[in-house]
Amino acid sequence: MFEANTLAVIFVSLMALSILLYAILDGFDLGIGILLPLDQKDDSDTMIASIGPFWDANETWLVLAIGLLLIAFPAAHSYIFKELYLPTAVLLISLVLRGVAFDFRAKAAFSHKPTWNKVFKVGSLFAALSQGYMLGMYVMGFETTLAAYSFSLLSAFGVAAAYSYIGACWLIMKAEGDLQIQAINWAKKSGLICFLGVVAVSLVNPLINPDVYAKWFSWPNTLFILPLPLICFALFIFSYVQLKQLPKVNDKGCWRPFTAAVVIFALCFFGLAFSFFPYIVPNKLTIWQTAAAPESLSFLLWGTMIVVPVIFSYTAFSYRVFWGKVQELRYH
Repeated sequence: MFEANTLAVIFVSLMALSILLYAILDGFDLGIGILLPLDQKDDSDTMIASIGPFWDANETWLVLAIGLLLIAFPAAHSYIFKELYLPTAVLLISLVLRGVAFDFRAKAAFSHKPTWNKVFKVGSLFAALSQGYMLGMYVMGFETTLAAYSFSLLSAFGVAAAYSYIGACWLIMKAEGDLQIQAINWAKKSGLICFLGVVAVSLVNPLINPDVYAKWFSWPNTLFILPLPLICFALFIFSYVQLKQLPKVNDKGCWRPFTAAVVIFALCFFGLAFSFFPYIVPNKLTIWQTAAAPESLSFLLWGTMIVVPVIFSYTAFSYRVFWGKVQELRYH
């Protein structure tokens, strides 16, 4: 149906889309977990309720992304997870802890609820830190140098801040009253750290990768790509201005910071994807070298054409049903 090169591009595009959607959707509920106050019972319940209908389904995109990497680019899957074995283990354990804590905080004895809140918070934090560390090692080409490890640790805290930022913006949109005001303050602080992290990655990436530098600063690429950082910078300013003006009467404009955060995430992801394409392992393996057999990809494409729209449909439906201000979380 398609040529081998076309199939490789289709599958890497689907994988990139899955990673982006995961970063946005699971990013805000990980951010809610990181921000979870341990000494404010009512606020904790409201924050958990704001992600209650969505958090489990959001992780579907991570499963899809890893599944596509495994079946479409098996050599890259082996290489990447061999290099990232330990942070991957930390990520999986953290996600399990979050899942257990989410249910047990409401179903266990009342006196144990604070403990499960702590577990949920710690699981969310370590999941974000491990993802940021993995991103840093990926950008650094899996080097085993002090500079690579240092940058990866910086990236870990940057991603945790970014998730806190988009989580706070989500909470501004979903909460009311004192909790919304608290979320506005969280968004201001985490947004500044997120901005500094984006600047750091934008500077380091072209400096350590000559090919990336050549891509960004060669004509005509410069004409189309360099505006992206400027737009990103403008969105951070726009978001901060909106946060300064909130809360407003009738909650007008409460959705704007979250929308700005989503676009910032998308622009940053597009910048990274553009920087490394067609490499799936930076400076080592391309998508053409690691793609599975064309016959296998052609067969798998039919299943993907069914599965991906189904995931999109039930995700969109769940957000449509549970849109609006958060209601009290109930378990049945």
